[in-house]
Amino acid sequence: MSKILIVEDEEAIADLEKDYLELSGFQVEVANDGAAGLEKALGEDYDLFILDLMLPGVDGFEICRKVRDEKNTPIIMVSAKKDDIDKIRGLGLGADDYMTKPFSPSELVARVKAHLARYDRLTGSVAEKNKVIEIRGLKIDTTARRVWVNGEEKTFTTKEFDLLTFLAGHPNHVYTKEDLFREIWDMESVGDIATVTVHIKKIREKVEMDTSNPQYIETIWGVGYRFKV
Repeated sequence: MSKILIVEDEEAIADLEKDYLELSGFQVEVANDGAAGLEKALGEDYDLFILDLMLPGVDGFEICRKVRDEKNTPIIMVSAKKDDIDKIRGLGLGADDYMTKPFSPSELVARVKAHLARYDRLTGSVAEKNKVIEIRGLKIDTTARRVWVNGEEKTFTTKEFDLLTFLAGHPNHVYTKEDLFREIWDMESVGDIATVTVHIKKIREKVEMDTSNPQYIETIWGVGYRFKV
């Protein structure tokens, strides 16, 4: 459910907007002055802001500017002022839309839905979520190619990272050294497969509390290695 913040000092208008948005399935919070609205906007997570322009304390322009410095959340600015200069200023500060009072609540709901859908499309296509593997204190961000052990980041070479990620991505599967050499080094086992053993040793030194009793990468004697879950 999308969460919306309305910053509006006229309580009757704020309540009407809130009612229509809630009937459309949105979760809505209201702040009736600029300072409270700014604190909520910066301190909490919302999917869209509706900002009145003329507010006691901190005006809508200032809220818009400070929010846009930190967040890309859609902003709809509303005002009884019809001057183009205010609209131009609001949009120039980063507002996504400007509505002049009076307007129908149904139009507001339609614009809210349109901006949320547009934002979802943009973030969905541009900001793909990182793929992360987390197992018992070990965190592997496969997109950013970073590894943490109990919150402490560790540095890995390219092949060390590739080998760890491959094993962690196929838990409880036993791989021979030949299998791993072929998968990670993209070469047939005629190469020096001892490099697999060397890399496993280096990985264990970075992720295991006790390398003689590994909790992640287990040696299956006479066969190969397995990542335990």
